[in-house]
Amino acid sequence: MGSVRNLTKTLLLGELLTGLGVTLRYLFKPKFTVHYPFEKAPQSVRYRGLHALRRYPNGEERCIACKLCEAVCPALAITIESGVSADGTRRTTRYDIDLFKCIYCGFCEEACPVDAIVETRIHEYHMENRGENIMTKDKLLAVGERYEAMIAADKTADAPYR
Repeated sequence: MGSVRNLTKTLLLGELLTGLGVTLRYLFKPKFTVHYPFEKAPQSVRYRGLHALRRYPNGEERCIACKLCEAVCPALAITIESGVSADGTRRTTRYDIDLFKCIYCGFCEEACPVDAIVETRIHEYHMENRGENIMTKDKLLAVGERYEAMIAADKTADAPYR
């Protein structure tokens, strides 16, 4: 009895007709397409994009060279070298992130005790030349200074959930 049922299903192409019915049902409904360069989909404040190093309001770097972000990075994309600054505090002399290695997991941001490294909502960036994928300390600080208002607003919006 079961073989007869399978044979009739095969000959009548039931699964194919079901699939065509679903296609026809959605063919005449309005589409959900976003025309990307002109329209943008909403982003969460927790979106993880381009990295940035932040400064305190007085202009001092936040990073204290604790190297927790380097230790927690599963892709080994972060390289930090530290030294003693003129005022006797430990500061970074080199802070590099290889964007090709980075998996944008957010562990570096979670591990940082002073909120020095953050991942912004910037996702529209590209590299044209060799070596541009390495974000140096100067580049990271420049991104942080340029987008500080957005970063602070995102941190404030996300604070109740932390």
